[in-house]
Amino acid sequence: MNVIISASELVSALAGENPPVVLDVRWQLSVAKAAGEPPFDGRAAYASGHVPGAVYVDLDRELAGTSGAGGRHPLPDLAEFGAAMRRAGVSPARPVVVYDGGQGWAAARAWWLLHWTGHPDVRVLDGGLTAWRGELSVDVPVPTEGDFEPCPGTAGLLDADAAAALARSGVLFDARAGERYRGEVEPIDRVGGHIPGAVSAPTTDNVGADGRFLPAEDLRDRFKSLGASDGTEVGVYCGSGVSGAHEVLALAVAGIPAALYVGSWSEWSSDPSRPVAVGPDPL
Repeated sequence: MNVIISASELVSALAGENPPVVLDVRWQLSVAKAAGEPPFDGRAAYASGHVPGAVYVDLDRELAGTSGAGGRHPLPDLAEFGAAMRRAGVSPARPVVVYDGGQGWAAARAWWLLHWTGHPDVRVLDGGLTAWRGELSVDVPVPTEGDFEPCPGTAGLLDADAAAALARSGVLFDARAGERYRGEVEPIDRVGGHIPGAVSAPTTDNVGADGRFLPAEDLRDRFKSLGASDGTEVGVYCGSGVSGAHEVLALAVAGIPAALYVGSWSEWSSDPSRPVAVGPDPL
């Protein structure tokens, strides 16, 4: 599955006969409010310079629903998501390339949503904007309205019950930092720890120092060593379905299909009746 694209390949694609729609999804998980600092402003970052022709997409408003019982970044209303994508110029007949500031999490969230809802050709810029070597633009394009209509797949999505079951019947990866998985710290959610049976697999270990994905063979070896052997059903969760999408993307690079529990730990931990495991072992 060709799910990532290099900066040089993007340059060539933009000069081709059917150039991709480019989406800028710069976003950062921020706990700055607790310290009295302003949160990251993705739209301001976009306005200061972006890949020429790229359209800004707001993760919190267009790639997620309202925070609540379903987690911090639940699925968006699909009608609203489709309208946002059409405003950005997205159509099934044109490829889409998504990028963020370099971490890859937000771009992966957009990739996952478009892929899950049926777009046939969407890729993530490997390394994000930091990998781009061309000039940046401050011009805001007005794209031609697209005709993409979301059609969710029957697979690829987990709810809380399905995630709990998969942790026992297959392998459920926890993409958060190891200390959050172990329950040693929890800066955001009600309680620390992990879904019983889940395996710690921090998504930060899927990329090199430059933020680009490790080679597919290395990723395949990593996931197999963690339990994703041939024929094993695989799922992923994180804090709120953003970094988890990045792990699903890494698994796709490795040729391993995986489902995403979008509600993730922010939904799971909000219900005191759900069990919580702590420590380094899945349990």
